[in-house]
Amino acid sequence: MAITDILSAKDIESALSSCQAADSFNYKSFFSTVGLSSKTPDQIKKVFGILDQDKSGFIEEEELQLFLKNFSSSARVLTTAETKAFLAAGDTDGDGKIGVEGRIWGNLAKF
Repeated sequence: MAITDILSAKDIESALSSCQAADSFNYKSFFSTVGLSSKTPDQIKKVFGILDQDKSGFIEEEELQLFLKNFSSSARVLTTAETKAFLAAGDTDGDGKIGVEGRIWGNLAKF
């Protein structure tokens, strides 16, 4: 399954263009612009599965750093500060990874 099976290419392009500069990534704004906040819990879990590159059931720091590249191969990598802030926002139990039921993914539809 491709991410464009769930999200529109136009929305992806718009979301990526809003965070091209280093340290400009905001996950809430990105999720809203890309259209994730309007998706069903099942669709959100499918997107999580695409982003979980190693299929561990979690998104770890290394996968978060490459987060934007999941939406376009030409997108930039997140800076260390962006990656750490994103991880801190979603790591509900301090284990260094984000699960699909965590604050970010479990509550995504509420953004």
